[in-house]
Amino acid sequence: MAQSGSHEGPLLSGVALRYASALFELAREANAVDAVAGDLGRFEQMIRGSEDLQRLIRNPVFTAEEQSRVMDALLAKVGIAGLAGNFIRLVASKRRLFALPDMIRAYQDLVSNAKGIVRAQVILAESPSDTVLNEIKAALRDVAKADVAVDVKIDPSLIGGLIVKMGSRMVDASVRTKLNSIRLAMKEVR
Repeated sequence: MAQSGSHEGPLLSGVALRYASALFELAREANAVDAVAGDLGRFEQMIRGSEDLQRLIRNPVFTAEEQSRVMDALLAKVGIAGLAGNFIRLVASKRRLFALPDMIRAYQDLVSNAKGIVRAQVILAESPSDTVLNEIKAALRDVAKADVAVDVKIDPSLIGGLIVKMGSRMVDASVRTKLNSIRLAMKEVR
C-alpha cells in the first residue's frame, strides 16, 4: 500500500510502527507476545483471503462505526480476543484499518527482532514443496547466520526461479528478470 517515492509511504510506515510498537510493549508486559503474533497472523491471512475484507479496510466510504461493527463480528466469529482483538477494534475506531496490514507486519518484525530472528520474503512462481522450502530456509540461515522466518509469496509472472528480500538485500533470480535482460541485450545488438 505504501509506495516508495510517495508522500504516503513514510507517513504510513510511521503510523504502522507507532501502533505496532505500542502493541508490542503491551504484549510484552502481559507476557503475550507470541499469542498476539498468532492472532494477528490469523487475521492477516483472513485479509489476504477475502477481497471483501480488503475493500472494507481500504475504502474510506465506510464509517468508523460500520468498520467497527464488521470487525466485532469477524473477531467474535474467528475467536480473536484479548490484546489482538482490542488492538484491531481500536484501529477500526480510529479509522486506521487501511494501515492494519502494515501494522501487523511491523509487529511481526518487532517480535522477530526481539527473538534475534531475521525475516525474509521469498517470492516464487509456484508453491514450493517442503523439501525446496527447507533448502531455501537453510541457505538463508547460512547467509544470515541467524534463524530466519520466511514469508512465501506466489507470483506466477516470475515464470520460474525466485526473488529473495532479506533486510536491505534483494536477490532476483527469476526467469522473468533473466528474459528481460536478454531482451534488453538483444535490443542493444540491433
